Amino acid sequence: MLYLSNMSMEININCDLGEKSKHHSNKYDPDLLEIVNSANIACGFHAGDEETMHKTIQISKKNGVSIGAHPSFNDPENFGRERINLSSTEIEKLIKDQYEILQNIASEYNEKVSHIKPHGALNNMACEDIELATILAKTIKSINKDLIYLVPTGSNMEKAAKTLDMKIACEIFADRNYEDDGNLVSRKKSNALITNPDEAKKHVLKMVKTQSLNCHSGKQIPCEIDSVCIHGDNISSLSTAKSIKENLVENGLILKTLNNMEKFKL
Repeated sequence: MLYLSNMSMEININCDLGEKSKHHSNKYDPDLLEIVNSANIACGFHAGDEETMHKTIQISKKNGVSIGAHPSFNDPENFGRERINLSSTEIEKLIKDQYEILQNIASEYNEKVSHIKPHGALNNMACEDIELATILAKTIKSINKDLIYLVPTGSNMEKAAKTLDMKIACEIFADRNYEDDGNLVSRKKSNALITNPDEAKKHVLKMVKTQSLNCHSGKQIPCEIDSVCIHGDNISSLSTAKSIKENLVENGLILKTLNNMEKFKL
């Protein structure tokens, strides 16, 4: 059944890319970049290097995919997933350094970094801690007030960014289950990931259509949804991404890069 009532609704599909490391293969990045609208590119601190940044930007440009920085703690040993306590000055430098690394490479291809999405433990901590969320938001706005801040919907990151009147894109995760409080089910639990592409596409369409989170208990939490995050680090990521994109298009959703969404042109 098609949800034709959402014919004019825009949505974005984003993916974390360029994350070549001992923890993660970027083998499917070129294929994913033919599916997604916006790329969150690792800046070398948790994964990736100059070579992967160059390649990811080149392929993104070829496919009309918008470019975003995916800054993290400087912790390649743990793929940026270990929590690290830093001062506000250290956090500010961490974000600015990674943005500049990626923007300098993007400039070689006449491209701009148009959004920022923090990675891993940094993102998780900011979702929980409004003080850290505010430091991140202020830092990103100070880099460029026109940068789009890609944040988990309903999080403290969203709240902090709204307080600062930033350009915000709220995301949901296509391949993750949600707890009743709106947080992601921990990766340590067996039901954290949705690996079946058919399940994932239904999960996403329902959330986008109803503008609410589907919790694994059946509870729904109203929220804003601008973007769907596909993870490139599980075995079914490619088929999941294709399935989700096709289902959204079939149901009348208009897919756009973040920087071309109407809400950011007002």
